[in-house]
Amino acid sequence: MKSYSIALIPGDGIGPDVTDAAWQVLSTVARHSGFTLTGTPLPWSCAFYKETGTMMPADGIETLRRFDAILLGAVGWPAEVPDSTSLHGLLLPIRKAFVQYANLRPHRLLPGVQGPLKAGAFDILCIRENTEGEYSGAGGRVHHGTVDEVAVETSIFTRTGVERILRFGFEQARQRRGKLASVTKSNAQKYSMVFWDEITRKLAAEYPDVEVTNYHIDAMAARMVMAPESLDVVVASNLFGDILTDLGAAIQGGLGFAASANVNPDRSAPSMFEPVHGSAPDIAHLGIANPIASIWSGAMMLDHLGEREAGRRVMDALERTTSRGIGTVPGKDRTETITAAVVAALD
Repeated sequence: MKSYSIALIPGDGIGPDVTDAAWQVLSTVARHSGFTLTGTPLPWSCAFYKETGTMMPADGIETLRRFDAILLGAVGWPAEVPDSTSLHGLLLPIRKAFVQYANLRPHRLLPGVQGPLKAGAFDILCIRENTEGEYSGAGGRVHHGTVDEVAVETSIFTRTGVERILRFGFEQARQRRGKLASVTKSNAQKYSMVFWDEITRKLAAEYPDVEVTNYHIDAMAARMVMAPESLDVVVASNLFGDILTDLGAAIQGGLGFAASANVNPDRSAPSMFEPVHGSAPDIAHLGIANPIASIWSGAMMLDHLGEREAGRRVMDALERTTSRGIGTVPGKDRTETITAAVVAALD
């Protein structure tokens, strides 16, 4: 029997609740599917930072390296720890150390979920470059606290980084509907974004079966609202992808439905799976967090581990649950109610 070792990082706010919900569903489908999942909880969070001065221990990356995958809840408690500290202390180091350069975020309406648009069915896979670009962390500040203070933030785009994320996008488009949208702002950013466009054209010659369209970021934002059904695979830089995927979450009914995967495509290190809704301190400990995004992220984890049939069963159970109106309206159903309904749909 196959067995997978999973690092569980519940994190902050609603993170523990949605992680527990996802783990219940994943454990259930594993029992029905002939493999085992062993979860190891790790307490790394803003509370951990307040106790120790770090978001994770000095050997945190090496601790995670031995796992097959990482399931993350949510990290952040800005009233206690600045978001810049929690992000740069935990999430970004994991993504970079494990070369999780492909951030996958699916956007579609589950049955029974009412989105804000008049558009019909849409199915978009946004692929965000996840390890460099605008979030490289290169820069600094000088003349602190004076009228001459200067802050510099430098975006880093390498040929390796740009080519591999675009190639990943082409491969995904080839497996889906054969359409790829590459997003830049090359009319204004004449170095990094022109560079991106050039590499897109180069790779397009290797994928004649994929229809390629280039969009500026503002035009893509408009298209996702006006004609989301026209889109298939969307590839963008770290910052642009971050913005577009929050828009994608909005049109699919809200952040409670927004799943994601931080993937190391060559599997040389573990990948990390997480909902993108954040820790939501305002509803923490109330028991009303929607666990669907976390469960969906868990289904993506199963796909990545090679348990595709189990992943499909989780998605089928989610769809049967939402088609009954459970989990479709924020705050209407308790976390435990939604979780129990998904588990029952699996059984």
